[in-house]
Amino acid sequence: MIPTGYELKKYTLPQVLKLRAERMPRQVAIRQKDYGIWNEITFADYYRHVREFAAGLLALGFQRGERLAIIADNIPEWLYAELAAQALGGISVGVYQSSLPPEIAYVLSYTGASFVLAEDQEQVDKLLEIRNEIPSVRKVIYEDPRGMRAYRDDPWIIGFEEVERLGRAYLEQHPQAIEASIAQGHPEEVCHLSLTSGTTGRPKAAMLRHRNLLHMGVALQEVDPLKPTDDYLSFLPFAWIGEQMMSVGMALAGGFAVNMPESVETAMVDLKEIGPHVMFSPPRVWEGIQSQVWVRISETYALNRWVYNQMLKIGYRAADYRMRGRPMPLGLRVAYWFADQIMFKPLRDQLGFLRLRRAYTGGAALGPDVFRFYHAIGVNLKQIYGQTEIIGIAFVHRDGDVRADTVGLPIPGGEVKISERGEILCRSDAVVAGYWQNPEATAETFKDGWLHTGDAGYLTEDGHLVVIDRVSDVMHTSTQQMFSPQFIENKLKFSPYIKEAVVFGDQKPFITAFINIDPQTVGKWAEDRRLAYTTYLDLSQKPEVAELVRGEVRGVNESLPEALRIRRFVLLYKLLDADDDELTRTGKVRRKFIMQRYQPIVDALYSQSNRVRVDTEFKYQDGSVQKVSVEVRVLEAEGQPEPVGV
Repeated sequence: MIPTGYELKKYTLPQVLKLRAERMPRQVAIRQKDYGIWNEITFADYYRHVREFAAGLLALGFQRGERLAIIADNIPEWLYAELAAQALGGISVGVYQSSLPPEIAYVLSYTGASFVLAEDQEQVDKLLEIRNEIPSVRKVIYEDPRGMRAYRDDPWIIGFEEVERLGRAYLEQHPQAIEASIAQGHPEEVCHLSLTSGTTGRPKAAMLRHRNLLHMGVALQEVDPLKPTDDYLSFLPFAWIGEQMMSVGMALAGGFAVNMPESVETAMVDLKEIGPHVMFSPPRVWEGIQSQVWVRISETYALNRWVYNQMLKIGYRAADYRMRGRPMPLGLRVAYWFADQIMFKPLRDQLGFLRLRRAYTGGAALGPDVFRFYHAIGVNLKQIYGQTEIIGIAFVHRDGDVRADTVGLPIPGGEVKISERGEILCRSDAVVAGYWQNPEATAETFKDGWLHTGDAGYLTEDGHLVVIDRVSDVMHTSTQQMFSPQFIENKLKFSPYIKEAVVFGDQKPFITAFINIDPQTVGKWAEDRRLAYTTYLDLSQKPEVAELVRGEVRGVNESLPEALRIRRFVLLYKLLDADDDELTRTGKVRRKFIMQRYQPIVDALYSQSNRVRVDTEFKYQDGSVQKVSVEVRVLEAEGQPEPVGV
C-alpha cells in the first residue's frame, strides 16, 4: 500500500512517484491533449520518463545540488524534468513562459541554473539573445523540435528526446543509478525554487522542500478529499505556486489525474471536454467566465432573458442558504430543483462544470455578486488565502461555511495570529525554508517559526480571516484618514465593466483612481447601443463609456465613507500589462511603478486640469513600436455628464 496522510511527509516527491508507479502502474497520472486527442500517461509511464531524463542529465554532467530551470507551457515534459532534477538531488526552478529575455536572464543568473528546459524555438531564441548574460547555463534542452533544425550544430542546445536517449544508454551501464539517487533523498531537502510575485521589486525565489509540498497535498485534502479517479485541469503556469501545489504536491499525494490542455488559448474549450472534479483559478478566470455567460444571455431572445433572470433569482435565494449551510425551506428546494433541471444543470454542462465538486479562487478578492452567481448555478466556489511562502493555501472555506467577505479558516496543521500592527502571521509545515541566497529577506519574513505575510487583516469571532491589504500599502490622506487602496480597488473591480483599477491618495487631499475598462463587456455594451469604435484606446475614451463608468464609480462611492470616496478618475488608454512591468506575472498591480510611469496623469488628477496629453509607445508582438500622442480626460466622479462627440 502507498502511505497515506501525514506519513507521506516522510518521503520525497520522486519517492512518492516511484511508489505509485510500482503499486498502481496502470492508473492515469497525466492527460495531454495533442492534435485534438487526449493522450493518457500512466504512473508507470510518468516514472519511466522521469528515470530516463534523470539518467540523461547524469550523462550530461548534472550534479547533486545543481539547478534546472524550466520555461514552458503546461506540458508533461515540465513535470518529467522537475521530478528528474529532484530525483538527482537537484533543484528545479520555475520560469513564467511569458517572461521577457531580461527577466529570464535575472532568474537564471540569480538561481545559478546550469541546465534549462525550453519548450520551443520561441523560448530558445530568448535564451540565445541573453547567452552572454547567463554563463552558468551549460545546456539548453528543447522539447518541441519544430523550427530547431538550424540549431542542431550548436553544442549548447540539445533535444529532450536526445536527452532521454542518452539516459537509456546510461541506464544500460548503470541500471540502479537513479533508484540509488532517489533513495538518498530526504524530505527536508530543498527541491524547487518558486518565484514570488515581486509587487515591490524583483521577485525572490522561495525554497520549497519536499515536506512542504506533500504537507499541503495532504492537509488540503483533509478539508476537501479527492479521489484517485478525479480529474484536475492544469492550465495556469507551472511557475505559479498554485499549480505546483495542485499538479505536483496534491497530485502525487492524492493520485488524481492532471489534465493539460492543447494550448492556453484552448483551455476553456478543453475544460468542457474534461469536466474536472476540482479547479483552482484566480478571480480573473471566474469573472471572465461569468462575463461570457452575461454576454451570451444578453444576445438571446427577450423571453430567454426573462426566464434566465427569474431562474437566477431563485438560484440567488438558494445560494444564500447553501453558502451558510442552512436547510432550505421546502418551497425553495422544489423551486431550485426545477430551476436546476431547466437552466443551471445545462449551463454547468456547457461550461464544463457538471462534475465539479469544489472550485477555489485566490490571489485577490472576488466580488460577492460573482460568488453568489456561481453558488446560484450550483458551483461550490471557495475563497482561499495563501502565498508562495506557504505553498499556496493557508486558509480555505469549508463546505456550508462560505462567505464572500472572508477567506475561511486555517487548513489542518496551520496556526495564525495577528501581530500588534495588524499583520497576519502563519505557521505550519507548509512554510518554506526561506529565500534563495537572500538571508536578509529570509530573516525579515521568517521569524521564530512564523511567516510574516506582510498582509494586514483580522480574525472574526468564529475564526474566519478577513484580509485588508498589504501592510506597506495601507495609506493615509493628508488629513490622516487611513484607507486601503486594494479594498477600494476590489470594490471597483466588482463591476462587470471594470477590469483593473489603481487607487491613489497617500498624503493627498482626496482619493483618485486609474481605471481599465473590461473590453469584452464594455465592447458588448457599446455594440448594443450602436456605438462604433476601433481599438481599446478609442473605446476607453468615448464620452458614453465615461458616463457608464462614472455610474459604477458613484455606486462604489455610496458604500464608502465620505472621506474615502473617489473624487476624480481617468480611463486609462491601455490595459495594464505584465510585459510593461505594470503587473506582476501573477496579475498583481505594481503600484509604485505605475505611479512613476504615469506621473503626468497622476499630477493632472490632483490639479485643476480636465485633460492631459500623454506621449506614449505601443509595443506589438512582432517587436515594432508605434509612438502615439493621447489626450486623456480627467473625470469628476460626481461631475456633469460628458458631452457626446467632444
